[in-house]
Amino acid sequence: MNTPVQIIKTVSIVALMASLTACAGMSKSESNAMIGAAAGGVAGSVLTGGSTVGTVGGAIVGGAIGNEMGKKKR
Repeated sequence: MNTPVQIIKTVSIVALMASLTACAGMSKSESNAMIGAAAGGVAGSVLTGGSTVGTVGGAIVGGAIGNEMGKKKR
């Protein structure tokens, strides 16, 4: 029988594998924005104890920072 934890792990692994191929056709700025948004969302969630506002805010800030970092590396 699958426990909820096993199901969550499986779904997370599948989502991670799919997201790795999603950045293939993007520019460096777009790719960095997506990576920054994901990292910022996780950081915002952890820092605010799972708050939706913290998660979304972290994703927005992380995406903006990632986008700017991608522009500066040209």
